[in-house]
Amino acid sequence: MEIKRIFSIDIFRALTMLLMIFVNDLWTLKDIPLWLEHTEAEQDGMGLADTVFPCFLFILGMAIPFAIKNRIAKGDTPLQLTKHIITRSIALLIMGVFTVNVPEINETATGMSSEVFQILMVLGFFLIWNVYPKSDATKSKIFVGLQALGVILLLILAYIFKAGSDNNIIGMTPQWWGILGLIGWTYLTAAIIYLFTYRKTSLLVFFTVFFNLFAIAGHAGLLQKIWSTGPSDWILANGAFFAFAFAGIMASVLLEQYASSENRQKLVGIYVVIGIVLLILGFVLRQYFIISKILATPTWVFLCCGISFIFYALIYYVVDIKEKAHWFRSIKTAGTSTLTCYLIPYWYYSIANLSGIALPAFLTTGIVGLVKSLIYSFIIISIATLLGRINVKLKI
Repeated sequence: MEIKRIFSIDIFRALTMLLMIFVNDLWTLKDIPLWLEHTEAEQDGMGLADTVFPCFLFILGMAIPFAIKNRIAKGDTPLQLTKHIITRSIALLIMGVFTVNVPEINETATGMSSEVFQILMVLGFFLIWNVYPKSDATKSKIFVGLQALGVILLLILAYIFKAGSDNNIIGMTPQWWGILGLIGWTYLTAAIIYLFTYRKTSLLVFFTVFFNLFAIAGHAGLLQKIWSTGPSDWILANGAFFAFAFAGIMASVLLEQYASSENRQKLVGIYVVIGIVLLILGFVLRQYFIISKILATPTWVFLCCGISFIFYALIYYVVDIKEKAHWFRSIKTAGTSTLTCYLIPYWYYSIANLSGIALPAFLTTGIVGLVKSLIYSFIIISIATLLGRINVKLKI
């Protein structure tokens, strides 16, 4: 039997993507509140922008149990699911490597401007990973041909890409994998672990605690005393990203246990209590570690997990208990075509730069600028909605 869709998960993802598009546009503005932006690596604090990625990983974790159980209900074997998870992860890693290298491009050595490179790069992504409609054999061959064209395009772009100075030209490197790559590694790890442990809640609790303690141990220097290399060299961000995903997985475990009509109000209270406890633990840890997204400190992890639980509790109450999902109809696409929404700005900024058209200063300053960025975020989501209507939608 197909698992019932939880609308609050889609709405949480949509709101998170809306915020991600918004904060990613803040670089175009000036004279805006610092609390909206990312903080520096060594600065003890975090802005709104520093909470968005953790919320996205949290909701990624929440979606994993429902997605996997739904595929199991349809008859997928563990081997088929493992293949599916690995394939999706590889796609995210490929896109992550491309996007993280673009800002470093040496346009002269590459023979192509950054803007043109980005336009072709995203075109390649869409050609390969677009959700092509089911059709007759002739059209299916055309779709396969388009996917092959996308592969060839990305291979050419990867081959010609050059970065570095004229005296030290280098090609593409993974670097820090980019946002999409980090999502790929997190999804791969969390989904594989969940697939083989979901029948034992105690093991899921163990991994949730493990990754949180791992983050603390890594920043406390305990792991360096055991291994010659730092844990960040072989496990991303000392396990911080996996901690967010497993917090989301545990939220879904609770959702499955308490989501009956008579217990849903209780579930909201449980989420809020967990969120408050995590916030308190985060501030306790601040005595030992600064709050830093760039350094992925455990303080940041606990605070953002707490925020995620409370944020989801509010959305769950409004959407699933009060049945107000229609309030979020305008951003629904951001929750179902999330990757499309994330990549469209690469086209937007590239085309805007190539056009040479710049917005007047008053539209990029202060409160007016913030309103502009918010409107821009809704426009991006609307474009994704229109693309979906003509069967242009990324799905991996």
